[in-house]
Amino acid sequence: MLTDNFNRVINYLRISITDRCNLRCRYCVNENLKFNPHEEILRYEEIIRFVRLCAELGFKKIRLTGGEPLVRKGISYLIGEISKIDGIDDIALTTNGVFLAEKIVELKKSGLKRVNISLDSLRRDRYEYITGVDAINDVFKGIERSIQEGLHPIKINTVIIKGFNDDEILDFASLARKWAIHIRFIEFMPFGDPELWGPSKIVSSREVEDIIRSVYELEPSINTHKGPAKMFRLKDGKGQIGFISPVSTHICSECNRIRLTSDGNIMPCLFSDIKYDVKRLIRADAGDDDVKSFIRNAVKEKPHRKYELGQIKKCQRSLRNIGG
Repeated sequence: MLTDNFNRVINYLRISITDRCNLRCRYCVNENLKFNPHEEILRYEEIIRFVRLCAELGFKKIRLTGGEPLVRKGISYLIGEISKIDGIDDIALTTNGVFLAEKIVELKKSGLKRVNISLDSLRRDRYEYITGVDAINDVFKGIERSIQEGLHPIKINTVIIKGFNDDEILDFASLARKWAIHIRFIEFMPFGDPELWGPSKIVSSREVEDIIRSVYELEPSINTHKGPAKMFRLKDGKGQIGFISPVSTHICSECNRIRLTSDGNIMPCLFSDIKYDVKRLIRADAGDDDVKSFIRNAVKEKPHRKYELGQIKKCQRSLRNIGG
């Protein structure tokens, strides 16, 4: 069991396997965006070794992210190899869902347990505006195929942005009434251009919850997978509603994760620019004990809190670089 300096058990690893993406979301992409050179991206065998060493330290849960992880070839092989590692009992994927329908059967056979789909609008024209791609029908197909394949729970992650999609809150909530899925409303985090995508775009979880409660009755639900979401059942509905509040509340005391970026840096906190270059060790043929010691030390440096409430700290790296 691995703990940080504040006695939090760290057993969850989020791995960005690429900084590439098939979408060009407005709050993520700008003219200064640069992709990492191919040779700087961790190879699959390096990721597999890192996961094995993390498992030996007590990590149990893996989530693959990007960029968009499904644009990288061979992801089913990676999932299959991770699923063979002793101690890893949960492998999940965060995706924009565009390629999910065509790949979900293979991914499930390889060992994928759960899927989170990022979707910020249910309207075709608005989806195309925010992502730069007319692909919302492909996302819906991905959701339907995931339901058919029996992945559970299927989570739809929706970032509510003031003046953009805050008029769709009830539309998203209605999906949890019709389908046995989790709709999770996430407070917008200002990672993009501060002039266009700054703190003024934030809609608090409390505001979203009040809007939903004006129409639907919510009942507290037990979150079977430990995480930051405050979960509710929709009375007379098949699914659940969740609220993730990284801006308006402190969820740091419950944080059990670290991140591995696609270019091989350990990031103990999403809201911090502090990173630890583990790729340097791996490519220098460091021994397993040395790499595990490096991981332990990085975990120990996990900050107590991301910032003080009301003081928004913008990480200098984009979510595409860090891994969502």
